[in-house]
Amino acid sequence: MTVNVHKLQPRPQTKVTREDWVDIALNTLIEEGIEQTKVMILAKKLGVSRASFYWYFEDKKDLLDELINIWRSTNTQSLIEQALKPASGIVESIANVFSCWMDVKSFNPRLDAAIRAWAHQDKAINQWIDDEDAKRLDAIKTMFTTHGYRAKEAFIRARVLYFMQIGYYALEIQESFDTRFSYFEPYIVSFTGVKPTKKQIQQAREIIYAGVSTQ
Repeated sequence: MTVNVHKLQPRPQTKVTREDWVDIALNTLIEEGIEQTKVMILAKKLGVSRASFYWYFEDKKDLLDELINIWRSTNTQSLIEQALKPASGIVESIANVFSCWMDVKSFNPRLDAAIRAWAHQDKAINQWIDDEDAKRLDAIKTMFTTHGYRAKEAFIRARVLYFMQIGYYALEIQESFDTRFSYFEPYIVSFTGVKPTKKQIQQAREIIYAGVSTQ
């Protein structure tokens, strides 16, 4: 059994908590990249000694694993929940997915980009990204099959919908909500082959805007 000698020492007199370390590491990952998540750099930002880090974490990997877990439990899990949320039809289901993408608390695109950038330096992260992308795509595929689309068609439509959004983030396209929503009807036709009614469009706007309002 491995003993963490740091935890055999008295608890450091510090005002920072485990959550503080996680928050600063997460913000640093997003703003500056994985290279800047070194313990010494984070400790300096928090104004504490690096020794206090080891009271809360076994090692740096322990902290980085926590960042991955946050990414999975927000970006992936939120998208899966919205894709599988009960809906009256495919238009409402897609509105549910869009509402997740419009709510940075549910799906943080900058965090997603930071994790993907990290993968350029770590093959293990690449595998995690592949796994999470597969889970997200499978949920969206299930969304389509739930509304009557055959498996192969649902798979392709899921890819079109998901890859479009990931590309939107990668290109850092900036549009107002009103501008983007003005494309909603042709997007729906492209994604589903269904022309939405005015009532469905209004309902979708209310669902998606609810995501914007929570930011």
